[in-house]
Amino acid sequence: MSKRKPRNSRDAPTKENGLAIFLTSDESYAMLCRADYRPLSSCPEVQMCVGVYADLIASMTMYLMRNTPEGDIRVKNELSRKIDIEPNPYMTHQQFFSNLVRVLMMNGNQVTLPRYRDGYLEGLYPQPPSAVGFERDGAGYRILVNGQTVRPEEALHFPLNPDPETPFVGLGYRVGLADLVKSLRQSDATKTALMQSPKPSLIVKVDGYSEALQTSEGRAKMAQRYISDSENGRPWLIPADAIQVEQVKPLTLSDLAIDKSLEIDKRSVAALMGVPSFMVGVGVFSQAEYDNFVNTKVMAIARIIEQEMTRKLLYSTDLYWHLNNRSLINYDIDKLVAAGSAMVDRMALRRNEWRDWLGLPPDEDMEELLALENYVPANRLGDQKKLNGGDENAT
Repeated sequence: MSKRKPRNSRDAPTKENGLAIFLTSDESYAMLCRADYRPLSSCPEVQMCVGVYADLIASMTMYLMRNTPEGDIRVKNELSRKIDIEPNPYMTHQQFFSNLVRVLMMNGNQVTLPRYRDGYLEGLYPQPPSAVGFERDGAGYRILVNGQTVRPEEALHFPLNPDPETPFVGLGYRVGLADLVKSLRQSDATKTALMQSPKPSLIVKVDGYSEALQTSEGRAKMAQRYISDSENGRPWLIPADAIQVEQVKPLTLSDLAIDKSLEIDKRSVAALMGVPSFMVGVGVFSQAEYDNFVNTKVMAIARIIEQEMTRKLLYSTDLYWHLNNRSLINYDIDKLVAAGSAMVDRMALRRNEWRDWLGLPPDEDMEELLALENYVPANRLGDQKKLNGGDENAT
């Protein structure tokens, strides 16, 4: 005897695959299903600007610094090596920071999850932007990674250009670049169309009353007879009273002012992202402009990374992370020699440190501090005769 089925029970619903069909106007369809939508990452000018930031910041050495009464000093240990050389087993310093900056600037936010083993940092693992979301939680917020809730203190969250409504989420450059990118794409489409379908640069005037020109076959036959020739460079022989040949300039980008519009849009994209225009192929290189870019715009992005990693990865209050930008500034060797010489004379720099500026290896004979014009060793400054009542002519 079979068991009686409960009255309120029902069969489990079955899943069926189907198509959703809806009716809409052309205007609504264009609004809901835009065929021309493409992300900012598909714009070459935006990629160039973001690539400049990514390459420069990824080239900077990450220092672990300690505050001391005598000044800040660099700390070299396993933690500093982990962050600066091998952030995780699968990525180098260059790859990790380049990916971090690209995602941060393209999406406005970048999330990295640190993993620990036996109380020590095992690695930093960047999360794809498509798997990351944010939810407000009272006065704070929560991070969603692949559907899992992560508390902000458990992740490294780098925001760029905070949203006024939700300050913990970055907006990036999406809003400001939208119209500029649209204009660049339109100019590029027009340029491509002109290159694929150029206008003829030769116009032939013929007698329009000729019966041979009344049909397409007749026109093709006349062109084949008088204009086409299998041998390059061979002159044409045409009837002077029936055919007149004129050469005209085809329609160019200059005629449509597209090249000028492209230049303006590229400058606008570079200005909006803080990149010197010569880095996107417009304008002339300027060393002063480049140095200012590194010291202001690049370091502003670097500060976001430094501060987030300092407050999430370090417990000691006298430690902090620092991305060193000195290697990004192009110093002339004459300037390095002059600056190093002045500091060595004033005992503010050892000669081996000076040699390091110039890319030379250290020399054991150059560890002593020198002073005065005759380069007296620092430990023998008191042996000078003029300081001990020696000869009047002694120096």
